Order: sequence, then structure tokens, then C-alpha cells
Amino acid sequence: MKILLTGSGGMVGRNILENPLAQNFNFLTPKSTELNLLNSDEVGRYFKLHKPNIVIHCAGLVGGIQANMKEPVRFLVENIDIGKNVVLAARASGVERFINMASSCMYPKDHDGLLEEDLILKGPLEPTNEGYALAKIMTMRLGQYINKESQNVIFKTLVPCNLYGRWDKFGEQNSHMIPAVIRKIDIANKEKKESVEVWGTGNARREFMYAADLADFVFYSLSNWEKIPEIINVGSGVDYSINEYYHTVARVLGYKGVFHHDLTKPEGMKRKFVSTKKCDELGWKAKTILEDGIKKAYEFYIEKETI
Repeated sequence: MKILLTGSGGMVGRNILENPLAQNFNFLTPKSTELNLLNSDEVGRYFKLHKPNIVIHCAGLVGGIQANMKEPVRFLVENIDIGKNVVLAARASGVERFINMASSCMYPKDHDGLLEEDLILKGPLEPTNEGYALAKIMTMRLGQYINKESQNVIFKTLVPCNLYGRWDKFGEQNSHMIPAVIRKIDIANKEKKESVEVWGTGNARREFMYAADLADFVFYSLSNWEKIPEIINVGSGVDYSINEYYHTVARVLGYKGVFHHDLTKPEGMKRKFVSTKKCDELGWKAKTILEDGIKKAYEFYIEKETI
């Protein structure tokens, strides 16, 4: 089977390619210089030329709170264009299976219980990344509409919780929470800082999953296609406070200092914890516990620093 993997250079894409089961497929992994996903004509030509049987759509403009707040127009428009172009080209070329990688930011901001799939579009979004969330919702809905018109479920959407792991971004401007904490605490260790800043109260709760576990579920989905719902959350099944993540990273890195809180900084939703009921019913669970995942992520960070 020939699989087009968009976003193959990103964290999710690279973890998919590193999975041992990847060797069973012929992957097409065009770089942005080879295929501009913002250009619908170029995307259409690529599908006609290469005729992939399967698409795993991971590409998109991503970033942390700072980046999303700074450029909401770009996060909305570019992600809408990318999603629309890939989905419509896949439909036109007769793709047999399409896995759309979405985001838990599609859920309402004020819901502090388990986030079940039917809650999407049931409330206002978190304003700090609303543009990105709206684009992800649009791509999901487009796939659903196409399924409805064709009477055949070709497009399925995975909604992962927050991710971290190998091939994550650790830069100051583009990193998400766990890699940002790893970088901050590593610098604090090296510079012998007695304290590290935490945005907000640190009481907001988040669920994070090691990216290799999401890759495992992607291959599980390909092998069990008929069992996979049209939309399904993929999560670790456990959440922690921001403060607990800081303390876990500190423990792994051997940091002995303290933490101080900047209450003027945003901290986003109070809680974001996806329901894994559908995965549980399938008998699939994420394997990597938090401390082990952070150790592996830190090892990758050090490996990147020394390259």
C-alpha cells in the first residue's frame, strides 16, 4: 500500500516513520519544497501523479500560546487551506483511507470534565488558539460531509491529546509546554538558577501523551479500519497539573531549585482531558508513562543540542 504522509518532517510524522510497522508500507514523504500544500493545483497534480492508496494527514502550521496569539490570521487561513487542499485532492483521486490528525483544542474551553467526541462545536473555543482550532474543525467536518455524500466512511479523524516526545520543538518561540519546561529547567541547571518561572497559577490541568504512542495507534487504525469510529480521541488516560509537570521534569533532570508563578501570564483552559472511552472499547491503550516519556524526550533534546 502506498501512503502519503503529509507533515512527515514534524514530530507526529517522524514518529510514524520510526515505528517498526512503517517498513510494511511504501511511504511518500514530500518536503514542503517538493509539495506546497497551500497550492491546490500543485496538490491535485501530486495526487494524480503518485496515486496514494492511503493518506495520513499530519501537516499544518503549529505553535504554542505565544505564536497563536501573535499570528491568529495565519494560523486560521493556512491551516484551512492545507486541510481543504489535501482532503479534496484525496477525494478526487479515489483515496481508499484517509486519517486526519486533529487536535483537542477543538473542544469547548469551559468544559472541565472528560472531553467526549460529541462535544465538538458545543461551546466557545479557547481564545488563545481559536484560529488553529477552527481550521482543524473545518477539516474534520469536510471529511464528514464527504463521507455522508459517498455513503462510505473513507475519512476518519483522530483527536490526540497534547503530545510530546522525540522530534518535538524546543525553541523559545515555537515549543509547547513539556519541551518548553525541559528547556527552561535544563538552562536553569546549567546556569545554576535558584528558581524557574511558571506561567499562571500552575493549577490548570493537561493531558500529555508520548508521540510514539500516537504513532502506534495510527498503525492500529490501519489494521482495524472497520472498527475505528469516524471521530476518535487518542489520549494517555491520565492528566496532571502544570505544577506537577514542572516537578516531574525537575525530578528527571535533577533540578533542586524552586518555582515562582507569574500570575499576569495566560494559562489557557482550566482542564483539557479527552475521554478515551472509544479506545478502551477497542482494547488499545497508550504504553508510555509520564516519567519514562520525559526521560526519552530529554535524551532527544540533549542529542539535538550536541548535533
